[in-house]
Amino acid sequence: MALTAVDKSLLQRCLKRESASWNDFVDRFVGLIYHTIHYTSHLRSHHLKAEGVEDIAQEVLKQISDNDYALLRAFRGRSSLATYLTVISRRICIAELTKRGGTPRKALPAEFSGKIPKTKSTPQTDSQDEIEEERPKQKAGMENLDLLNKLIRKLPSREREVVRLFYFEGRTYEEISIELSLPIPSIAPILKRARQLLRKYEDEKK
Repeated sequence: MALTAVDKSLLQRCLKRESASWNDFVDRFVGLIYHTIHYTSHLRSHHLKAEGVEDIAQEVLKQISDNDYALLRAFRGRSSLATYLTVISRRICIAELTKRGGTPRKALPAEFSGKIPKTKSTPQTDSQDEIEEERPKQKAGMENLDLLNKLIRKLPSREREVVRLFYFEGRTYEEISIELSLPIPSIAPILKRARQLLRKYEDEKK
């Protein structure tokens, strides 16, 4: 997926340090960063508590903004910005998980076998090999998350928060129930309506 006009504009605003540009950047991509951290830690058999995920997300954002947005300046535009940020988030997450130690990594399922991503904390360029490696997983995951992020704005505020916590922060039903004071049986129907909304939108695009 090519760099979209929206992301290109946001990228340029950040590099020019325009007012509120960083806040807009965080709002747009923080869900993707959280999802990548949850997904990466799951594949590597690390159980992260909410504060651990938050710490790594903050480290990702810090490294992106460090040195006058050096990582964003290194972006060559050969992929979507979301894909590039996923590669960055994954590398930083792996580095942070390595520091923390913990349960050894499980063998990956066959569908995830192949190249092992580099484990240094920050990429120097958006390696095309890594971008291509990321795309099959993103086609069904990250792109849908980006679309879902737009669609959930149509939901009532409480339902929108349930979808955000489940899909973007990887919370369990129990955690969502406690945080939002909702009965657990009510959560599945809310998520089902969100998936139906996504499928309806995709059908309309065909």
